[in-house]
Amino acid sequence: MYKDTDCGAPRSSDIGREITVAGWVHRRRDHGNLIFVDLRDRTGLLQVVFNPELAPDAHQLAEGMRSEWVIQARGNIRARLPGAANPNLATGEVELVVSDSQVLNRSLTPPFEVEDDTDADESTRMANRFIDIRRPEMLGRLQLRHRVTHLIWDHLTENGFTQVETPILIKSTPEGARDYVVPSRVRPGTFYALPQSPQQMKQMLMVSGVERYFQIARCFRDEDLRADRQPEHTQLDLEMSFVHQEDVMALVEGLYTRIVRESRPSARLETPFAKLSYDEAVERYGSDKPDTRYGLEMSTITDIAAQSDARVFQAVASSGGTIRAFAAPGCAEYTRRQTDQLIDVAKAAGAQGLVYIAIDKSAPSIDELDADHIRSPLKNYMSVEIVKEIAHAVEASPGDLVLIVAGTKTVANNALSALRTEMAERLEMIDDNEFKFAWVFDFPLFDWDDETATWTPAHHVFSSPKEEHIPLIESDPGSVYADLFDLTCNGVELGSGSIRIHDPDVQMKVFNVIGYPDHEIEERFGHLLKAFRYGAPPHGGMGLGLDRITAMLAGQSNIREVIAFPKTQSAWDPLFDAPSLIAEEQLGELHIELDLEE
Repeated sequence: MYKDTDCGAPRSSDIGREITVAGWVHRRRDHGNLIFVDLRDRTGLLQVVFNPELAPDAHQLAEGMRSEWVIQARGNIRARLPGAANPNLATGEVELVVSDSQVLNRSLTPPFEVEDDTDADESTRMANRFIDIRRPEMLGRLQLRHRVTHLIWDHLTENGFTQVETPILIKSTPEGARDYVVPSRVRPGTFYALPQSPQQMKQMLMVSGVERYFQIARCFRDEDLRADRQPEHTQLDLEMSFVHQEDVMALVEGLYTRIVRESRPSARLETPFAKLSYDEAVERYGSDKPDTRYGLEMSTITDIAAQSDARVFQAVASSGGTIRAFAAPGCAEYTRRQTDQLIDVAKAAGAQGLVYIAIDKSAPSIDELDADHIRSPLKNYMSVEIVKEIAHAVEASPGDLVLIVAGTKTVANNALSALRTEMAERLEMIDDNEFKFAWVFDFPLFDWDDETATWTPAHHVFSSPKEEHIPLIESDPGSVYADLFDLTCNGVELGSGSIRIHDPDVQMKVFNVIGYPDHEIEERFGHLLKAFRYGAPPHGGMGLGLDRITAMLAGQSNIREVIAFPKTQSAWDPLFDAPSLIAEEQLGELHIELDLEE
């Protein structure tokens, strides 16, 4: 071994010990006679002292050392001189006096300093990820990810789960996003697909009698990216036989409670997790992944607002739309510039605009409002009585600003949800150290797609309808709810799960509603239906994003910050310059000809 002690290990109890360390030159300071090097490895920093009187050869070598050179140093640990201790460093009370040293490798000048507070842009960091990961903060995130994964293994093993690896090269059965496909050389003209998730394979494992399966699974989706999406991601995939929805939720709740408490002990965590039906979550928060760390709950005011003389409200109500609102406390004195900024937020989320009502703080109460207490662009089109009704509906008080969006249900909810987040940030209502988990359950089984005039699965085609709704699948698909459940935290969806369909007849009904012809059902899913006909047990499970929970624990909003070698938002890898062209010879072996525009 090139070292017998880690750089971050020595303490006062080691004074007098001879040790050998190795690592990177983090910083070098030449004081004329003495040369000090802060030596860094994955465990921390150690001050290393080169004294020409004690080790002239080592001192001469140190004169040429530069940042990020890799060196080895041997010597004795001693206490730092009085007043020279560094209380901000774990090894700050001691230093290594070098008796012998050697350079293991030299380094070019790095494109940015290996410091947590780097000013390097993300593209530079990603193109030089091997340097970026040396930063203690970045390395710490990967170590955090390891701890989370270790806790998952421990917890699920203790609960009787078996880890099973499933194939990466599978059949293409698109279930939402586009598949990444891989051409087969030995079967010309045919393709494998990379799995969007191990969904069908884990269900067949339940038919196989495994009963409790899990996997830290790699998943691939060819879709448009954003901060919390990558073309390849990692998820905790688990499945359980002979369970109801509550059993899966209880198991996962115990696991995530343990993960947070052991990975981030300072976090504020409330248990048991809140539970909201899908309809309740959307009604109160405008989203099926609500941030419940703060209030700002929404109300539907369609019937009230439609009684006003405001044509925009009347038109939306008469066309079957909705009018929704919430109250921002203490914001009645917002300026025109500030309300214009809120209008921009609403428009960016898809709304045509935003209506506000400012209720002056001088009003004795909502019931005692008069026209002088009200400021709104639609003031002349709403009576004081209607404003009172709206204020009561959203539980506004004098001094509050009521924000109103009219449109389709989707538009109103999306816009108000964005405004809710905006106002929570402005009012400093968000505690970044609080982890507010919530279960959202009882989702609709199907969504209606206006563009294609067809029913689509709300989550995926294998989710089980509620037993009492099975008779409605073919006659009234829009009324069918499912045993679907999402785990959310602080406004982020961490994972989705469901009780799965295990009856092949019910599965066929779902396929038929979605519009799959029989030959396509057999082509895509024949293997799964075959398995179901050989004694499939009731089963359910979840897919939970490992990247997302790790990013939250690390205090990062972008999952790229907890992935060793991520892609950019355009699915490009700047380190390997991928994707890239392949040789004509390889294309020939795969029987592929490219037809690309010049």
